[in-house]
Amino acid sequence: MCGIAGIIDFAGRTLSRVRLDHACDRLHHRGPDDRDTWVCESQALSVGLASTRLAVIDPRPEGRQPMIADGGRLIVVFNGEIYNHRALRGELTAAGCTFKSDTDTEVLLHGYRAWGMGLLDRLNGMWAFCIYDTQERCGFLARDRFGIKPLVYAEFDDELVFASEMSALESIANAPRELWPASVHHYLRFGYIPHPDTIYKHFHRLSPGHFLRFSADGPQTPQRYYTLRACPQLGALSYEEASRELRARIGQSVKDRMVADVPLGAFLSGGLDSSIIVSHLAAESSSPPQTFSIGFEGQPRYDETHYAEIVAARFGTEHHAITLSFDDVIEHLPKMFDHLGEPFADASLIPTSLVSAHARRSVTVALSGDGADELFGGYYRYLGHHYLRRYRYLPQWMREVFFEPLLAVLRSTKSSGFGNRIRQAKKLLRTQVDDPLERHFVWSRILSPEAERQLDPGGDMPYFPAFAPFFEQMIGAELFNRWADDPLNQIMLMDLHYQLPADMLHKVDLASMYHSLEVRVPMLDPAVVELAAALPSEFKLRRKSRKRLLVHAYRDVLPAEILTRPKMGFELPIGEFLRGPLRDMFLSTVTREVVERIPPLDYDGIMQIYKDHTDNRAENADILYALLVLCWWKAKR
Repeated sequence: MCGIAGIIDFAGRTLSRVRLDHACDRLHHRGPDDRDTWVCESQALSVGLASTRLAVIDPRPEGRQPMIADGGRLIVVFNGEIYNHRALRGELTAAGCTFKSDTDTEVLLHGYRAWGMGLLDRLNGMWAFCIYDTQERCGFLARDRFGIKPLVYAEFDDELVFASEMSALESIANAPRELWPASVHHYLRFGYIPHPDTIYKHFHRLSPGHFLRFSADGPQTPQRYYTLRACPQLGALSYEEASRELRARIGQSVKDRMVADVPLGAFLSGGLDSSIIVSHLAAESSSPPQTFSIGFEGQPRYDETHYAEIVAARFGTEHHAITLSFDDVIEHLPKMFDHLGEPFADASLIPTSLVSAHARRSVTVALSGDGADELFGGYYRYLGHHYLRRYRYLPQWMREVFFEPLLAVLRSTKSSGFGNRIRQAKKLLRTQVDDPLERHFVWSRILSPEAERQLDPGGDMPYFPAFAPFFEQMIGAELFNRWADDPLNQIMLMDLHYQLPADMLHKVDLASMYHSLEVRVPMLDPAVVELAAALPSEFKLRRKSRKRLLVHAYRDVLPAEILTRPKMGFELPIGEFLRGPLRDMFLSTVTREVVERIPPLDYDGIMQIYKDHTDNRAENADILYALLVLCWWKAKR
């Protein structure tokens, strides 16, 4: 696991190693064990590569990067892990390749020489890397299938520059820092910026499952090398058969991700997904595995440590639980805000960072359960379609005269169970459209229609394009058409391809690598994803049941309390923070001067949104937090 960066100059200009050193400085937290740069200059093409290393596989000097092979012909910088590298090494050794290290990095070099771009189809892992061929004077950038590892780049003034994080890219790119309006609009509505966009017009994110070639002629348009396919054999499985197959595939995935030359453990919230991962980790470990959780003192609504301890006791783990206060969260906020290379409004970044810091004291690698919600129907908004149908069974007069007026006067908040139900009900009734694909995006928004009218009184924020073509382009025509009569599956696949890499995976990478901790996600093994994509949504959701196939598959493994507990998530009472301990930070950060530098924001509208929130007339925590992060970020630039 590393931080990587590079400069490809198509005018053949001299490259300053100082620029590459600046990138290494910005990426030190991603690779504190080693750093190095490599430069090759020629008349028409100059290439400079940089790497900071977190040594997980073969920490000897032979594994340092940039790594060179084939007599200096091939060079690679690589961030990630290839879990099947030993099997690939066996194939390459049998074909006559000689290895100098035990790293998966060297497997990439020999694999590219043997298989060319076919290498990407053979890899099982998470990755972002650049390979350059000095003889052919060409190379490419590549990102893993599901976007677990990040890669941002910019094209400007005959240069292609790339890096693992935006702050490192900013330190070496000559491209102007012009805000991209579409990204600002999307961020305000959803709290994240999706691939291939970034906050800047001239900076881009390489999409999951894509590569970008370059040569002396310049960079090419990114191409997709992986599209999730429909598998008829898996689709023909019965519910019981699918349950057994799923358990076997997750078990193999966890086993594959246990390969490391450094201490390895797992996050354990006590939720279904992390508990499943820990059950397999314990079964495959020769000694009690280490597990990690955090809780908040005196805050049972935001504390899952009781459930984590139940699971730890069941599987005999060496459990590390830390109890924090909300003051610890407030103190940590500015550090993470300063770490962000671009605005990102998922507040669960903060507890994820805190548990990562806690875990890093004992291990270098941690397994997590991310991805299961998107694959198996874990979010409440998936059930929203079911509840909306039931609501529409009520007579129209009863809805309009009784329920909706009552709902309008009830207070919505995330700070209590009842208030959160009211919040979810109000979100459910934001739209009456019949298209479930469009409803999904309306329900996914952090910006309510009322707040949007205050935030953007001129109505300058554009709406989404036609939804069906957008879904089809994102998840691929084959799966989109395969589930034409099962829109819930289309929606979950859309979240897998769109929201997951931009939000959840981005959050985990930012939070964990800030503390030099590598996080692996067994649920996103291609074998697990391909099985989930082949199964109908009724295997995953039915009436009030979420992730029913996962629950069924592990009903004889996990404690009953874990199988039946409500979903909590890694949330914080941001709404209450904004009414109290974050008030001064908000008002001193979200100023008229800063707001006016971010079109289409309206300062007076923002202050009205904030007043409605603090006066308890509306629950605007999500959009206010997004505005706080955005203005904090902008004030630093």
